[in-house]
Amino acid sequence: MRYVITSMLVLASLFLIWLCYDSINTPIEFQEQRDLRQKPIIARLIDIRKAQIEYKDQNGRYAGSFDELIDFVKNGQKAQVYKQGEITDEQLSKGLTEQKALHFIAENLADSAAACGITDFEAFKANFKRDTSYVSVLSSIFPAGFNPDSLAFVPFAGGAKFELDTVTQSTKSGLPLPLFEARTPYTVYLNGLNHREIVNLCDEAKKTDKYPGLKVGDIVTPNNNAGNWE
Repeated sequence: MRYVITSMLVLASLFLIWLCYDSINTPIEFQEQRDLRQKPIIARLIDIRKAQIEYKDQNGRYAGSFDELIDFVKNGQKAQVYKQGEITDEQLSKGLTEQKALHFIAENLADSAAACGITDFEAFKANFKRDTSYVSVLSSIFPAGFNPDSLAFVPFAGGAKFELDTVTQSTKSGLPLPLFEARTPYTVYLNGLNHREIVNLCDEAKKTDKYPGLKVGDIVTPNNNAGNWE
């Protein structure tokens, strides 16, 4: 009888030791796996931001869908201006601009150029150049081998896509203010990890009024396209 009781006490002790170990080790392992998954997701959100910023620079708004954004990255072009020669501070103070300088050169307006501080017009013509060429959006903002189709998909999520929303607000002066937001919740990209830990993360986000996952940009409060990990 004593042997049975002793054995039961040993087993109970081992079980308690395991519970203590598990209570400490589970959050550590979960955090390691969470960090492992979040790194490529953050990189993907940064890529989405780069593409959206370029899209807005050219179109005055953000792409409203991944189909639209991916097509732009694949087929869009970006202007690159080659610049030779500079306008001096003195010439700027006399009203010279790049547009005026190019106009003076194109029309050979030496007198008008002189009025704006260009003392040697022939030398200025030879040394002031602005040439525009066009390159693909894909090659200009992404590294070689980048796959634009990957923009829509959340890493580690079994084919799930990021959620993408756009709105246009108005500034205090009445000007349009385009905004975008790309996001993915914990429940999508942490799926398959410890359920209790995921629930805890979601509860903590709810208590602190934060988004329960990773996102870049904000369609409610302008944040200069910041990520919530930054």
